Amino acid sequence: MKKMLTALAVLAASACIFTGCSKKGAKAQGKVLNIYCWNEEFQTRFKDFFEASGKVPADVKVNWVMTPNQGNAYQNKLDEALLQQENAAADDKIDLFLVEADYALKYVDTPYTLDVKKDIGLTDADLANQYKYTKDIMTDSKGILKGVSWQACPGGFIYRRSFAKEVLGTDDPAQVQSMLSDWDKFDAAAAKMKDHGYFMLSGFDDSFRVFSDNIKSPWVVGNKINVDPSIKHWVDQTKMYTDKGYNNKANLWSAESGNGAKKNGKVFGYFGPGWFIDFCLAGWTKDDPDGPNAVGNGSYGDWAFCKGPQGFSWGGTWICGAAGSDNIQLIHDIMYTMTCDKDTMVAISNKTGDFTNNEVAMKEVATGSYTSAFLGGQNHLALFLDSAKSIDKSNMSPYDQGMAEKLQAAMADYYNGKVDEDTAWNNFYTAVLELYPNLTK
Repeated sequence: MKKMLTALAVLAASACIFTGCSKKGAKAQGKVLNIYCWNEEFQTRFKDFFEASGKVPADVKVNWVMTPNQGNAYQNKLDEALLQQENAAADDKIDLFLVEADYALKYVDTPYTLDVKKDIGLTDADLANQYKYTKDIMTDSKGILKGVSWQACPGGFIYRRSFAKEVLGTDDPAQVQSMLSDWDKFDAAAAKMKDHGYFMLSGFDDSFRVFSDNIKSPWVVGNKINVDPSIKHWVDQTKMYTDKGYNNKANLWSAESGNGAKKNGKVFGYFGPGWFIDFCLAGWTKDDPDGPNAVGNGSYGDWAFCKGPQGFSWGGTWICGAAGSDNIQLIHDIMYTMTCDKDTMVAISNKTGDFTNNEVAMKEVATGSYTSAFLGGQNHLALFLDSAKSIDKSNMSPYDQGMAEKLQAAMADYYNGKVDEDTAWNNFYTAVLELYPNLTK
């Protein structure tokens, strides 16, 4: 993490050393398109909706540089390459790289990300239907847009239909929502699930993104660490859920968390956006990972979606053009097709269930014939429409990722009974001050 901060300082302090990167320039097209990312999500969409349409020039090789996120490996790899970008051979230079919401701001205010409009050539008209918050996140301090996304990420609560019928008397999303529409009702439902032998959530971190996305003040005010009341609510609720057996004591992304969704699993529901449903949860539910996405393969199809106690968003992936690229026209075409073109956005949603970053496209899908086999034939995308427009990321800061990771790690010891709450908070502050020595408690 310290390496990340060092690289960030270098990036932010650098002058713009690249020239000839404008779409209007006379640079010849490169022969290798280097794309830096951390998993296959964008790669799959790129291949299905851009490459399959014959839009990659025949003489261009697409080279995927994929480094997992774990241990900050992806950011370290990306930072190292960006710092070498000026002197790299043409075919080795980064052309496109992806960033996530938690650390997007790290790259926005640097000369290593191209101006989406001036350098790459997308217009206001091209970008008009994208959700505002997805552009706000990638807009620098001078008002320059530095990246675009194919997805918007409003979230909700994904629950087991069979458990809902047994415990709540119905699996209808509207009726279930009425029983989970605030945290008091959610807690009451958790008690009922426990009485029937089920866990309301899989573990400690499941609801974290709901609470953290509803903070009213940022993690850092001035140079002082600031813990919003919403975060304290998460701590109190998760401790109560742990002590009462309302969760399975699993950490997010652990095998235990995923196993709770299998046919014989006991977890009632998970919080998540469209990408979580398609890219994570659906796979966890299948007894045969390589088998069909169909009812009968594990618990696949025994799920439904509702808004839950609070609206929230989680994550998102943005495409950035790297300064120094010799594939500006191709970058333009990728960004336009994958994030601006309505027909492509509709196609992505219909195939993957992703809530894409185009309001017109999403209204079309929400009122159309789309159904999710995983969600028992439900068209859940209609439930995202209002929340997607109301997402507010004004409290985001460059510290969000580090704060979230250190808090979750410190509180896990508290939830597991290894330390008391005061010690857990002190451990959190100690870890944060080591990570960010410029801050104060």
